[in-house]
Parts: sequence; structure tokens; C-alpha cells
Amino acid sequence: MPMLEGQVDAVIGVDTHRDTHAAAVLDPNGGLRATLEVSSDRSGHAGLFQLAEEQAPGRRVWALEGTGCYGAGLTRFLVNRGEWVVEIDRPTRPRGRHGAKSDVLDAIRAGREALARDHQTTPRQRGHREALRVLHTTRAGIVQAGADARRQLKALIVTAPEPLRDRLRGRPWRQQLRACAELVALPTDPIEYRATVRALALTAQRALAARQDAHQLEAELRQLIMAVAPALLTQPGIGPITAAQLLISWSHPGRLRSEAAFAMLAGAAPVPASSGQVVRHRLNRGGDRQLNRALHTIVMLRQVHHGPTRVYTSRRIAQGKSEREIRRCLKRTVARQLYRLLERTATNPAGS
Repeated sequence: MPMLEGQVDAVIGVDTHRDTHAAAVLDPNGGLRATLEVSSDRSGHAGLFQLAEEQAPGRRVWALEGTGCYGAGLTRFLVNRGEWVVEIDRPTRPRGRHGAKSDVLDAIRAGREALARDHQTTPRQRGHREALRVLHTTRAGIVQAGADARRQLKALIVTAPEPLRDRLRGRPWRQQLRACAELVALPTDPIEYRATVRALALTAQRALAARQDAHQLEAELRQLIMAVAPALLTQPGIGPITAAQLLISWSHPGRLRSEAAFAMLAGAAPVPASSGQVVRHRLNRGGDRQLNRALHTIVMLRQVHHGPTRVYTSRRIAQGKSEREIRRCLKRTVARQLYRLLERTATNPAGS
């Protein structure tokens, strides 16, 4: 989306918080017309909309911070009324003694940031994309909790009384989980033995429950992906988890202006690192790190299981490229392929 110059008659910058929102109405040159602080509920949203109707009639754009967090409710409210909303990262504050800070000043900076940008970012969609994000985030937390439970179980086994330790150690971890979940202590057992058995049983049951919940959430993610972008799951190296992350970061057709912008978002765009007669690029450590992680997983799987990728890797190694440089090139290629696939085939089901 290009610069706002000549396209709008006013910009409303909004600094969003949990309990309140601060808004500033600016003219096309960044001059301040009006400010307002409201509560972050429907009555506050209506108050901001009324301010815009009075102070910014005609062509206007809303520049919001935190459209996926504290500003999510206001974003939905405005989009449902046909308003033009763009997403603004946290604006840079002036450095030094005069780097003043207030909610209204942040709202003014958000509006001026929108006016100064070459390209605008539309907020991510809700519906299926938000459902994917919620399930994906929940599964990640459950997987982490299950891993913590398994580590705790290992530590408990190491310090368990000798009879228990002899029964449990040396087994594969899944057998250990099932055996520990079925442990029962007798009232006549020593108190240390009873306490250890109780701890082992509860920890193992927690780990097993986490594993079952993670499998169930993965199945639900697969169903949502099949409704939105089934072609993703046919690509080599992509499963439900990485496909969900791709859709969460990409959001919807047209949000990102080009495959280069998608690569930059993913932290897969090459960064020049040349010096003298050496011409090279290095890894990009910015962008959406979870999206970058998904691309890294896809590349690593393709280097093992995908014939063309293995051939490419071997050829680049023969040319003297390092493993890191090869992965950087592959990430950029995968980002290009997936962006074009999503823009061409992804759908937005009714009711999203």
C-alpha cells in the first residue's frame, strides 16, 4: 500500500492500552486538529468514531498501534464500519532530554508515522486466521508444559528410592511415562516411597495428557488449514504446525505487497555484508522469528527428504558455500514459493 499523500484528508493516530485509548486527529500535513482519551470498550470506540465524524469528515485513515493486542477490539469495530485502518509499530520517540512521553503524544506520533511511511500495513484478519493463531499458541504452550513434565519426571527417577529407580530406569521414555502413570503406593510403604510414587504418577499423567491434547490440537489445525489453504499441506517439508504459522504470519491476500516483503517479514531477505573485493550476504536476524523458524524447519526437512533440495545443497557445497549460506539461500527461495502459492490458492471462507 503506497504513501498516504494525496489519498486522505485526515489521519487519526491511536495509542492503544488495556483500559484506555488515546487518539489524535491530524491533517494531511501532520498538523494537530483534536485529541481524545476514551475507555477501551464499545462506548469508547463509539466516542472515537464520533470524533472522527466531526473532526475528520471525508477521506480518512486510522493509524493504530497494537491491532492484534489491545487495539484488536477497536480494529474490529472500525473495520465493520468500513473504515480504513493501517497498523503502526511502536513509533520511535525523540532521544535526549526532550523525549517527552504521554499517550496523546504517542497517538500523534502514530499518525505522523503513517504519513511518513512509503508503504502501509493492513491489520491481520480475524476469523480462520485468528482461530489458527489461538490453537497454534495453545498447542505450543501445551507442548512446552509436556516437555517440562518429562524433564521433571527424569529428575524424579534419578533421585527415587532404589526399588523404584531399578524398575524405571533404562526404559524408553514412553514406557517410563506409562509405567509411572500407573504407579500406586501402599499405606504400609515408607513415607519417602509414597511421596515419590505420588509425584511420579501425577507428573507422568500430566505429560501424557499434554501429549494427547497436542495431538488433538494438531488435528484441529489440519482441519482449519484444509478449509483455507489445502495446497500448503501438499508441499514438501510442510505439516500442520508450520503451515499454521505461515498462514498466521501471512494472514490474507494483498496484505503484503510482494514476495520480497514476505521474505523481509520472515527474516529471510539477504542482508548485504560485502567488504572490499568480497561480495556476500549474511543472515537476516530481524522480522517475525516464528515465521523464520517455520521456514528453517521446512528447509531442514527438505535437505534430508527432498531430492531437488539435496541436489542443490550438494552443488552449492561444491562451489564452496557454507551450510549457513546455503540455508539462507534456501529460505529465500522457499519464502518466494510459498508467498506465490498462498496469494494464488488461499481462500477466505464465508464467515471469517
